[in-house]
Amino acid sequence: MDVIMLSPLAIGLGLFGMLASLALLIGFAYRGWTVLLLAPFAAMLAAAISGEPVLAHWTQTFMNSAARFLAQFFPLFLLGALFGKLMEDSGSVKAIADYMTEKLGAHRAILAVVIGGALVTYGGVSLFVAFFVIAPMATALFQAANIPRRLMPAAIALGTSTFTMSALPGTPAIQNAIPMPFFGTTPFAAPGLGVIASIVMVAFGLWWLSLQQSRAKAANEGFDGFHAAAQVAKPAADSGLVRERATVSQSFDPEEVARGHISEDLPSFGIAMTPLVLVVLVNFVMNVIVLPRIDADYLADARWGGTSLAAVGGVWGVCVALTVAIIALVLLNRRRLPALRATIDAGANASVLPVLSVGSLVGYGAVIAALPAFALVREWVLGIGGGPLVSLAVATNLLAALTGSASGGLTIALDALGSTYLQLAGQYGIDPALLHRVAVISSGTLDSLPHNGAVVTLLAVCGSTHRESYRDIVIVGILGALLALVVVIVLGSLVGSF
Repeated sequence: MDVIMLSPLAIGLGLFGMLASLALLIGFAYRGWTVLLLAPFAAMLAAAISGEPVLAHWTQTFMNSAARFLAQFFPLFLLGALFGKLMEDSGSVKAIADYMTEKLGAHRAILAVVIGGALVTYGGVSLFVAFFVIAPMATALFQAANIPRRLMPAAIALGTSTFTMSALPGTPAIQNAIPMPFFGTTPFAAPGLGVIASIVMVAFGLWWLSLQQSRAKAANEGFDGFHAAAQVAKPAADSGLVRERATVSQSFDPEEVARGHISEDLPSFGIAMTPLVLVVLVNFVMNVIVLPRIDADYLADARWGGTSLAAVGGVWGVCVALTVAIIALVLLNRRRLPALRATIDAGANASVLPVLSVGSLVGYGAVIAALPAFALVREWVLGIGGGPLVSLAVATNLLAALTGSASGGLTIALDALGSTYLQLAGQYGIDPALLHRVAVISSGTLDSLPHNGAVVTLLAVCGSTHRESYRDIVIVGILGALLALVVVIVLGSLVGSF
């Protein structure tokens, strides 16, 4: 229905319903209420206030959209969580962390933490698995170098939650996979721009952390602060609250971290790195060499959903890469995985709540986008100055911030506006790969607000608080990513995708 056919009262009610439902969703999610119930309830509230058929929106709009998200991306959640758990229980993640500690040492503590986190997450290890392994490494290094504990969360975030999640070409992060069905791209979309964005994020983040380290040293601030004797134990984070926030923002349920059996017999650095290298290498081979050469015209048949290789090839490539890496990991570390079944169960179970939680957010976004008054929002977003790249960045940033989820915000934005941006790309001569990279980097900026589950979890495992450490997380995780996003948009506008 065109918005000009609606009465002012209908438009007002529609906009009020959207805002009221969003406030309810954010407020109760921040307090730890499950999104599995909040998202459909908030969506139905918006539909009811707008005078739309509530039950039809629940079963036809909400559920169809959520189911479509699961159909597209559950294989990646499943394989990614399983791979991360196997890497943890085989001792591979710890072996990599120990190697970086040994080679770089306390005098390069910040760099060691950043590189260690980057290696495991770019190789496909879940963010939360990385947190629980990198945090002890960071504690030991920072204590030996007498660097303030408050800088630990920002250093870990820089290595695990910024450029390896959204910028480096080929990253198997779910955020990098989400635009592929919408734009027909691969995980290696705009590789040159992705590398440049990564350099900006890393350089800016390391500069800031080094500056803070120097200032702390000049002020005689040590690992435990200015007055170690006055430090008090920090209360443990509420595990239920952390879990509910975490499963919305990432692809691994932290409840499963403690399950399984972590090997005390660590593999060598070479063996530990092999599965990570395989993820990147096989992903590249599949998307650049194998898939472009196969005949997949049969996908257009209704039997296969009437789709195309461009829409599903990217996901296929990541799935094959993770599968090959999982098989290699098990073969290389079989004796280090005595409780293999328990580890596999924990990894598989760790994928379920996150994918359902994000799917529920996607369903909520679909209902909002289907409301007649949403046409006003669409017009406002598309009317933002600077062209499609800027408006796409703004829309994705806002939705990621509001939902506290990079994957949820990105999917909602592309579900509502992805086809429109693809049409605009054709009109403006924009390579869809550039849209892909801008959208992914945009999703990993303002999602790191205080209510983000990854932020809450990271602070908890580092024994820090928002008051002590959040400013530095903002600088390296949000400001650095925004700076990289601006660079990508400017370069992309001037010279196109490369």
